[in-house]
Amino acid sequence: MPLQIVRNDITKMKVDAIVNAANESLLGGGGVDGCIHRAAGPELLVECETLHGCKTGSAKITKGYKLPCKYVIHAVGPRWYDGRHGERELLISCYRTSLMLAKEYGCESVAFPLISSGIFGYPKDQALKVAIDTISSFLLENEMTVYIVIFDRKAYQISGKLFADIASYIDDRYVDEHTDSRSERLRRMSAFRMEEPMPCESPVCDEAIEKLTAPMAVSSEKAATLDDALRKFKALAKIDMDLKHEVEMFMERGISPSKFGPRIRNTPEIAKFRITAKKKSQMAEYADFDFCGDSYETTDFTNDDSLIHNLALTDRFIAFLNAMKQPRFSTAAKAFVWDSISYEDVLSRYLSAFEISDYSTSLKNTTVST
Repeated sequence: MPLQIVRNDITKMKVDAIVNAANESLLGGGGVDGCIHRAAGPELLVECETLHGCKTGSAKITKGYKLPCKYVIHAVGPRWYDGRHGERELLISCYRTSLMLAKEYGCESVAFPLISSGIFGYPKDQALKVAIDTISSFLLENEMTVYIVIFDRKAYQISGKLFADIASYIDDRYVDEHTDSRSERLRRMSAFRMEEPMPCESPVCDEAIEKLTAPMAVSSEKAATLDDALRKFKALAKIDMDLKHEVEMFMERGISPSKFGPRIRNTPEIAKFRITAKKKSQMAEYADFDFCGDSYETTDFTNDDSLIHNLALTDRFIAFLNAMKQPRFSTAAKAFVWDSISYEDVLSRYLSAFEISDYSTSLKNTTVST
């Protein structure tokens, strides 16, 4: 069944239940929590006082009172520390518990905020991934319409860059007429699932977004736009994560990007986007990808004793190999191959003596032999 991301005020969502990003006291707070309590009226707080709080990662349910929904599900998400204190597991539990409560109370439509992504500090990109992944898994076995409600576009600001490519994925105008169960059923009957799986390489948005189903029945032109937006988002997220990894390696090894240029992924998925201006990329060099990752050919060598040492070492090692047996030419590899050479000989006669350049970002002399 469909999962939608809509841009709206969650207190105005005409669904069976909305989810409140609450704290453990369930007595109201800032952000979404405060907005929901103000919109629902004082009766909501009175009922919440009878619930005696809620543990992080769990949820409890109340009536909706003055809200246009029947129920409010109060889910307590985790505070973000560093990602190593069970934050992800607690957030998954939050969504699962809320969905099971909605199912128990016969809800056919539920609206979620992006739990924990506000004052609790959970990174918005990771919070979105958890939400999509968990909700999509639930919808594979349950009949329900679920919305992820974003109040403003800044919620899609990932790594300091406005998430403009998914803006078309967000519906700027929420359709008010979809509340009664009959119209809800008709809408769900007309909804469709994206047929073509979308490739996903990014750790930020991998299998979760592949499971994402399409919004309610829309034209094929709009569906193509949504699909295209998701593809571009995943490509941009992958570029962003790769570049961060490059910078981290420079910092760890004390290498300046001016001495060793950072690798920046390029992809046809974002053909209309340039990595940088043409004038700034005149010194850039293109490299191909293979199934093992990124392949880069060395174009500059330091003309010092280590280079001379490595050339001589290579000559001696090839002479040793030729003395052992004659190589055969591999058509598949397009290279000469010496068969049945022991790894001890490769290690002792070559790798252990090979000197790694100081500019290497991934290898040092000690790591090669290891």
